[in-house]
Order: sequence, then C-alpha cells, then structure tokens
Amino acid sequence: MSWDLNRSNTHIIPFEFEYHEPKSLDEAVELLKKLGSEAKVLAGGTDLLIQMKMGVLRPKHIINLKKINGLNLIVDKGEYLSIGALTKLRDIEKNEIIKSRFPALYQAVKSMASIQIKNMATIGGNLCNASPAADTAPPLMVYNAKLKIYGSKGYRVIPIEKFFKGPKQTILENDEILVEIMVPYPKPYTGSFFIKIARTSMDLAKANVATKIVLNENDVIEEIAVALGSVAPTPIRAKTVESYLLNKRFEEKTVYKASKLVLKDIKPITDARSTAEYRRYVSQAIVYDALINSYKMIRGEKK
Repeated sequence: MSWDLNRSNTHIIPFEFEYHEPKSLDEAVELLKKLGSEAKVLAGGTDLLIQMKMGVLRPKHIINLKKINGLNLIVDKGEYLSIGALTKLRDIEKNEIIKSRFPALYQAVKSMASIQIKNMATIGGNLCNASPAADTAPPLMVYNAKLKIYGSKGYRVIPIEKFFKGPKQTILENDEILVEIMVPYPKPYTGSFFIKIARTSMDLAKANVATKIVLNENDVIEEIAVALGSVAPTPIRAKTVESYLLNKRFEEKTVYKASKLVLKDIKPITDARSTAEYRRYVSQAIVYDALINSYKMIRGEKK
C-alpha cells in the first residue's frame, strides 16, 4: 500500500524552509515586509506545524516570535487585563484573575485540548488561525476585547469582531503581527458563561457559545452579548438574540424565546464534525443554557 507523506501527520516536515528568530517586533515586521506571503509566523506551532507536516502549508520562511520579550505576559492594567499574544493557553487557564473575573474565557480554555498542547499553544495563535471553531473567540467577543496589532505603519487597535474575515482569514496585513489582547474588566452584576459541544472532550467544537449579561437591581438586562463559533464562516455575535433581550427583565420564558431567535444569526454547514441541522438545533439549546448559567453566576448560585 502506498503512503502519501504529504497527507500524514508525521514528525517529518517534507520540504525545506528558512528559519528566522527575530529579537524584536521591528525585526520581525521587517522580515514579514521583505518576505511577504512566502513567510509564516510561528507562535505555539500547534496549528502551523501540523499543516506543514501534512503539506497543507509549504512556507519558504518561518518567523519564530518566541524570542521577542513581552509578548507572553498577563498584566492588570487597571481598566483592562492585558494578555500578550504569545501567552500559553495553560498560563491563561491557571491565572486567578481570568478565572474569577473572566469565567467564560477560563471555561473556554479549560475545554481545549490536552495540558501538553496547552503548554505550547498560544491565545494569539488560536485567534490568528482564524478557525470558525476557535474557542477563545466567543468569550473575547462578549467581553468586548480589543486587539493591538503592530506593523510597518505602527500600532493599531481594533475590536475583535472586526478581526475575522472568513475561514483561515483575518484582517492582518502581510507585515502585521497581533501583539496584545486587551480585555475590559466587567461591570458589577455581570455574569458570563461558555459552553462547547464536541465529539470528544479535546476535539474542535461542533458549536460553542459565550454569553455575558449585566443586570440592574430589578433583574432588567442592561447589557447583553452572545457570541457563537463553528456555526458560521467566522465567530459571530447573535445580534437578534441580544436585541430581543436588551432592557427586558430576566425570566426563563423570555430567555427561551430569545434562544430560538439564534437561527436568524447563524449560517451552519455540514462538515466532518457535524451536520448543519444538528448545529441549528444545538445552538438554540446552548444559548439558552449559557444565558441561564450567566444569570446564576450573578446570583451566586452554583453552576
């Protein structure tokens, strides 16, 4: 039986490439500007290296960012939490600020892969891979995260919702690097939650959802955000659900009606992991469950 090395996940990378290890952002950007589309950036490598081993990607140049200082830190900046793009998923999972103040992000990272992979994979890599199923994207979207990007024209900051263009596509130019995720601290009386449906505990999502609600003293929803992954070409906000619930009193029957409206926001497909029909069905259920659990977190109830 013949063996096609280019379609096998092996430890061998079946082609030659040049390896670069810049010591600064400016050096990395200069390389990207010079090499253009022939270069790929290496963060954790858990996506890129697999695609290279299978021959899906064949870059002529690899630019490893790991020697650049300051890209792997989690820092309290007062009004927001700064997460460096090269921060390992395992470090995010173990961070007490994230666990207590950003539970949906903590739950998302906890649901991802094995500890060994999380010790390599980075949050920036998960976002820049631009998978519709990226688990970190929905929670960062409901927390209104902003992304700091550096390129030959300097820095720019954008809302995370504008980052994704399509499957495997972002707004990054060839000479730009994601350097920081800026996550504003939630207001008082905020609850958030993340749910993922997958074939196995470490598989990519068939569908995932993050929700965030802010209530006033009368249980009226003053702010709401609902974001889903793996049900459209990019991670999306469920604007129809949000509009229906905003300024309404939080009640289970109202949330149930709102969860049905998610069908107007999603565009699922059938692929190797699931069918479009199942994704439509399960999206309604997980939106409802995530909203109920967000409410319970505000009320201090156990999940």
